[in-house]
Parts: sequence; structure tokens; C-alpha cells
Amino acid sequence: MPHPIKGKQVEQIVSNALAEDLGSGDVTTEALIPPDLEGKAAILVKRDGVLVGIDVAKEVFRQVDPSLYFKALVKDGAKVRKGDVVATVEGKVASMLKAERTALNFLQHLSGIATETAQYVDAVSGTKAIITDTRKTIPGLRLLEKYAVRAGGGRNHRLNLGDGVLIKDNHLVALRSSGVGLGEAVKQARKRAPRAMKVEVEVESVKQAREALSAGADIIMLDNMNVKDMRRVVELVHGRALLEASGGITLDNVRSVAETGVDLISVGALTHSAKALDISLEVEPA
Repeated sequence: MPHPIKGKQVEQIVSNALAEDLGSGDVTTEALIPPDLEGKAAILVKRDGVLVGIDVAKEVFRQVDPSLYFKALVKDGAKVRKGDVVATVEGKVASMLKAERTALNFLQHLSGIATETAQYVDAVSGTKAIITDTRKTIPGLRLLEKYAVRAGGGRNHRLNLGDGVLIKDNHLVALRSSGVGLGEAVKQARKRAPRAMKVEVEVESVKQAREALSAGADIIMLDNMNVKDMRRVVELVHGRALLEASGGITLDNVRSVAETGVDLISVGALTHSAKALDISLEVEPA
């Protein structure tokens, strides 16, 4: 699975994170740990899941101290079990300790997203529904978080506001004062947006879905719609547009949503609420 982020982008993200954590230095390590003390550390997984961020962690250690030797034992997207050692680091103990928290923050957060995504993907297995993410991401980490979703088996929705037309409720409210309704909004977007770009519109009822379909929407987002109405829309559309279910999706209800026949299920919780995977760094002084 190719990494979607160029090296310079990863370097900048890591640099910002280290500046935030190290500040003016690690006063505890500098006061207690001899600068020439050598050792080895293992990065240990403490809960089953999907590992992501191994290359980002490696970059953290490199930026703190290029002399450290980081050896990855698994690749991004690998399923890991409690007790697995996923990487080792050798070199100056003081450098390891300075890099520890930032490296683990990336690994835990991204692996948590991938693990959560894999659970949703498994939950809809056997249906045609595809699990996608949203733009509900931590500022500055979107590229990494969306990469983690892919590693977990999901797909990416829009990366940013320039990736596609998505007419939402607030767009329609703003247009209503000018007498522009949902159908006309879709037609305007089709006319004014870049050529060949998909036009998606958010609807809250079967009636709105019918209007969006008549206006030529490529994708219709069913926002917080109940399962019964989703089925009605699936029958109405009958493959003439892609259907995306969104809003209030959980592991408890995602299967029933998928079984309505929708094409996409977007889940904000993949990035904004995923539980971090428990991972630690265990140091062994030489």
C-alpha cells in the first residue's frame, strides 16, 4: 500500500510535533541520563489491532538523533496481537527517551484509526457497501489519518474542499434566501464546478432525494436517515446515482445500514473518536 504523503510532508509534520513536545529540551533526561549511555528499546503492542505509522515513528527517531538505528519488524497495515514487538531502536538512550512520546503518539493514534476502520469494514462484509472517512480530522494530521483509514481497509472521501462538490444543508439554507432550491443548486454546481467533477448533495428525506435525482446529482448523501427511508431511496434511485449513508453511524447499526443497499457509508468516528491502540517503548540499557 503506497504512502500518499511525500517525504517532505512527513518530515514537516514530525518536525512540528517534536517542536511542540521538546520545547527548550528534555530537562529530566538531560539531568539524569549520561549522554554516552547506549542501549536498545523495543516498541511493544499491548492490544490486538492494525498497525500504522511505523515509518512516521522512524522519522521521529531520525530527527531526534540520526545515529539511532531503527528497525521496523512489520509493515503498515499489518494485523498485530498483544505482545508483538513491531520495531526495535538501538543507540543513545537519552535520544530514545526524547523521541519516545512523539513516536508513540503517532503510532497509537494512527493504529487506533486503522483498527477502528477494520472493525467497520468487517461489520459490512458481504454487502456492497464501502466504508469511507470524512473531513472530521485533527488539523494538520489529515493526510496521515486518511492514510490510516486506507490501511484499515476503508476508502477516503474528499481530502479537502477542492476535491468534489458536496452541497450540504447550510449551503441550501444560504441559497434559499435568494429563491434557489435544492434542484437548482445541483444544476448550478454542475454548470459552474470544474468539468467532470462529481456533484453530491446532502438530503434528509425521500422527497429531497427524489429532487436531487431529478436534478442530476451524481451522489446523494442520506443524512441521518432511518433505515426504512434509506430502503425507499435505494428503490427509487435504482442505480442511477451513488447513495451515501452518513450521520449517526456506529458499529451497532452499520450492518443494518449496509443491508439497505447503499453504496457508501461515511463514518466520522473513524478519525474523530477512534481509541488509540496501546503501544509502549521498553528500554534496555546495554
